[in-house]
Amino acid sequence: MTHHLGTSMPPSASAPALPTPDLARLPGVTAALAARAAEHDRDASFPTEGFQLVHDAGLLTATVGTAHDGPGAGLTDTVRILRALGAGDPAVALVSAMTLFVHAAEARGPAWPTAAYAGLLAEAATRPALVNALRVEPELGSPVRGGLPATTARRDGGHWVLTGRKIYSTGAVGLSRLLVYARTEEDPVRVGSFIVRAGTPGLSVERTWNHLGLRASRSDDVILDGVRVPLEETIGLAEPAAAPGRPDAVTGAWGSLGLAALYLGLAGAARDWLTGFLHERTPTALGAPLATLPRFQSAVGEIEASLVGADTLVDALAARIDAGDPEAADRAGIAKLLATRAATGAVEQAVGLVGNHGLTLDNPLQRHYRDVLCSRVHTPQDDSVLTAAGRAALARHPAANTAPKGK
Repeated sequence: MTHHLGTSMPPSASAPALPTPDLARLPGVTAALAARAAEHDRDASFPTEGFQLVHDAGLLTATVGTAHDGPGAGLTDTVRILRALGAGDPAVALVSAMTLFVHAAEARGPAWPTAAYAGLLAEAATRPALVNALRVEPELGSPVRGGLPATTARRDGGHWVLTGRKIYSTGAVGLSRLLVYARTEEDPVRVGSFIVRAGTPGLSVERTWNHLGLRASRSDDVILDGVRVPLEETIGLAEPAAAPGRPDAVTGAWGSLGLAALYLGLAGAARDWLTGFLHERTPTALGAPLATLPRFQSAVGEIEASLVGADTLVDALAARIDAGDPEAADRAGIAKLLATRAATGAVEQAVGLVGNHGLTLDNPLQRHYRDVLCSRVHTPQDDSVLTAAGRAALARHPAANTAPKGK
């Protein structure tokens, strides 16, 4: 059962209490994150104080299940949280999203070893405990598109010994737990995620992230050189044929709609800067703010219509998924595509409207523009969404069941 925030069970006497989520604090958290976002973008520095703010507001653990005395927030509340964080600092939002998704998945279907998850929650009760799945490798690319990882796990007594390299490891320098996708050196081979704790000997982060956008996400390379993990601290270890190559529909929907909300929040911040600029900019020849001109009013209207439509779609599908509607989960990929296109288009339009002012490093619009471009790289990517949608539409036509084979 999905809960809305404010309906969580009281914590048990034996477990430390998780911070209580307070969605009323979202505007303040957004503003505080935004105040430091330019600095972290410029330096590509990890926004540690930002995660403390998110933790203190109870947001990082909002999706911990009620079975673990957590708030049990559903997707509806999660998209609201990520939209607000994305408006403040999308790098903080992205790493927070990964943590929220991990807790939400565990709430839907327990997969973590009991003691390992309890240890994570005990840490999360007192400080930010960031978690992310590390799956991408130089040769493998994204596992969602198939293939076995090159990272290996060799059994040695009561431990697995991990060796390999992961790339694009979002938030690597600040993670408490790294869920490392690897294959075992066994016959038959198994694949799964190995729970690696920060500070484990042999674990290191190589600063390779030098991106155009989301610079503060510090999506660096992670090196595993003989990293030891207790045998029981694995998730989903199975032979490749039995291991899921793609997430189930609901898990995929959480990722699609959560990330869509993040970038819509970012685009909303760009719109807000634009409207402020248009009110403040008063050319001498005009003698009035640009906001008084019908041309700018219409252009801002286009941006607003696009963002309102995308926001409404994301919110509606999130509510339907919380209610258990499987059709809504199947449409989440399309919603992500539409939402990220709307977000990207809105920021591009804003830049076009204000010209040089939008591209100067002194204004935030250029940062919003660089950041929103990252929306295109998250799974599912546009080509996968469109191919799946096209095949599904073609399969619904009566001719699909009568066409000659091989044609």
